[in-house]
Amino acid sequence: QVQLVESGGGLVQAGGSLRLSCAASGLTFRYYNMGWSRQAPGKEREFVAVINWNGESTFYVDSVKGRFTISRDNAKNTVDLQMNSLKPEDTAVYYCAASFHPPSTNWSRNDVAYWGKGTLVSVSS
Repeated sequence: QVQLVESGGGLVQAGGSLRLSCAASGLTFRYYNMGWSRQAPGKEREFVAVINWNGESTFYVDSVKGRFTISRDNAKNTVDLQMNSLKPEDTAVYYCAASFHPPSTNWSRNDVAYWGKGTLVSVSS
């Protein structure tokens, strides 16, 4: 049974930082490209950061470039998202995702093999 379990969400003031972590089990983690997606109330889900299977290539949506950093540890089966200089518009539920598709922030829901259940990030102004 495949599980992706996110942790690290919470409430933070604007300008603050959070680090999200996703622990994967039940799959051969190193075979998958991994991503972090978010969905704000009333908005479409979007991928904000994606990392390829060996961690050598990363991709970010423009709105988080320079503020967010995605990383992975294939020995620990984890993928993290370091979020700095957080803004109120970063408020969303953040989801971890695993895909065999070439890494891209343009992944659709159909491109994802497995999803986590999400963790809430709230940024106050």
